[in-house]
Amino acid sequence: MSSELIFWIPIVCIPIIAFLYASVGHGGASGYLALMTIMGLSQEIMKPTALMLNILVSGIAFFYFWKAGFFRFKLFAAFAVGSIPFSFVGGMIETDPYIYKSILGIFLIIATLKLIGIFDRKKISESASQSKEVNLLLAITIGSIIGFFSGLIGIGGGIILSPVILLLGWANLKESATVSALFIFVNSVAGFAGQVTSGIHFSSEIVMMTGLAVAGGLTGSYFGTFRFNSSVLKKVLAFVLLFASLKLLIV
Repeated sequence: MSSELIFWIPIVCIPIIAFLYASVGHGGASGYLALMTIMGLSQEIMKPTALMLNILVSGIAFFYFWKAGFFRFKLFAAFAVGSIPFSFVGGMIETDPYIYKSILGIFLIIATLKLIGIFDRKKISESASQSKEVNLLLAITIGSIIGFFSGLIGIGGGIILSPVILLLGWANLKESATVSALFIFVNSVAGFAGQVTSGIHFSSEIVMMTGLAVAGGLTGSYFGTFRFNSSVLKKVLAFVLLFASLKLLIV
């Protein structure tokens, strides 16, 4: 891939990824990882970079959804109590490149399925007021598992948590987005801290990538909270994720 193309890919794609993910309360790590996979960046750069961008965008998304009144602290705490320590542990572990690519590829396929609506139930609506009672032990267990893999592969885990919450009937769409945003934020911080203990490396374009992600996160959070849900762009992003996941699993 030419150096000119490598320069323009993040400029075009990062704001779009941040916009799309922030609009549904996510940080975009799976999208950034897909992008960096296509760019051919190393695992050592991919993980900390994805987590750094994830922290910024998910923090912005949470602020917008929280201000709109959709946050449920007890639901968040039930998942976070197990996820934070396990995310830190996962961030400390260096995986074999083949295993890393396989795990990441599977997670990206899951992310793709979610983006095209495989996990969404017709009964779920943004205005739903009735939610089932949360099973605390099950929530802690789920949070621990997602947290570990989040730290291990460099994502915040919200792309997995959101469909789980919805399928279990524990929250509506907006509440799930808000809980996922903060869940992503704390897991990304914990995973990043775990990586710091073993050393981290960033791309020379990290400052530019950060600015682009913040811009996309701000606009995406605003439109996702108050305006619309861009389904067409989600399908485009789903294609990118699917392409990257197949590249990881086959090559």
